[in-house]
Amino acid sequence: MFQKREMRLSGSGGQGVILAAIIFADAAIEDGLNAIQTQSYGPEARGGASKAEVIINDKEINYPKVMKNNLLLSLTQKSFDQYIGSLDENGVLVVDEDVEIPADVKASKVYRLPIIRTADEKVGTHVVANIVSIGVIYEIMCKDIIKLETIKASIANRVPKATIDKNMQAFEEGVNLVKAMA
Repeated sequence: MFQKREMRLSGSGGQGVILAAIIFADAAIEDGLNAIQTQSYGPEARGGASKAEVIINDKEINYPKVMKNNLLLSLTQKSFDQYIGSLDENGVLVVDEDVEIPADVKASKVYRLPIIRTADEKVGTHVVANIVSIGVIYEIMCKDIIKLETIKASIANRVPKATIDKNMQAFEEGVNLVKAMA
């Protein structure tokens, strides 16, 4: 049975969380689902707080904002501190390895992963940390509702053509981070 997905992706401006959310929404729509993507960022844009939300459902979506946050991605401590209160107690928390998580955080599952380091060391640039994040989230929460070919096509359609190979590698590295935990 399909379960609606409500995800909040957060980081600092310039980390690509908005693009990541757009890619998820594109892929969901391409696979015949309903999706809404919203975004916000501080006035300073690059370096300021940034968040994007995606709701995916097989039914009509009546409200465009995340109400029951099933997944929170935080690539920075600041975004974690700002948005952790919105995570449903049965939700999934995904943070970069540099984010400190207090012991009292309520989540059904916590993934503290080297997202930014993986982008730097395995792919050669931190710029693809958002695509590593897509691989992580896809493996955790979306592989049962979005086809692999569809998410890859959505990535390829949204990144500069000259960077498609690096972005595909980044996606695979993200998937592998989750698989290594199993």
